[in-house]
Amino acid sequence: MDTESTQASCTDSELPLAFKVAPCNENDKLYFKPLIEEVQRLNIPLRIVVADTQYSSRKVRTFAEERGAEAVIPVRKDSRLKDALQVGRDFIIRGTSRLVDLFRRRMSIERLFSRAKEWLMLSSLRVRGLKQVTIHVALSLTAMLAIAMTAIQQKRPRLIRTIKHYTG
Repeated sequence: MDTESTQASCTDSELPLAFKVAPCNENDKLYFKPLIEEVQRLNIPLRIVVADTQYSSRKVRTFAEERGAEAVIPVRKDSRLKDALQVGRDFIIRGTSRLVDLFRRRMSIERLFSRAKEWLMLSSLRVRGLKQVTIHVALSLTAMLAIAMTAIQQKRPRLIRTIKHYTG
């Protein structure tokens, strides 16, 4: 069974906040609510929730807003909402400049995924099954957070994302 990780992360620090490993054939939207709830259990304030079109639904937006966060999620191509955030086939983001700027922060999540895949072997797992993959992802993201904590404790915050090159 193929698996994938869905996660919540901080766009400022590019560090993970919560994650869920699930079979690839399950819709990511199923894990939106549990991820947001986990972030809130950690007492991390949510101001803005940025997600891709996969999460575009009234339920997702309403859930984020009920938690006090603004949902910055592009609508699907078939949406009839006017002045809504949209991402075209050409990957050009359309909408108000404020929403476009907020949505561009989503790139920080992609950078986090890239580091995790490249330096923490999340792109070529050697384990199978949800339980084993979950353990691997948890250890990998914990390593990311340990590096960040070490960098901050050593008063070297510019190194919080340097997985491979951290020289402590």
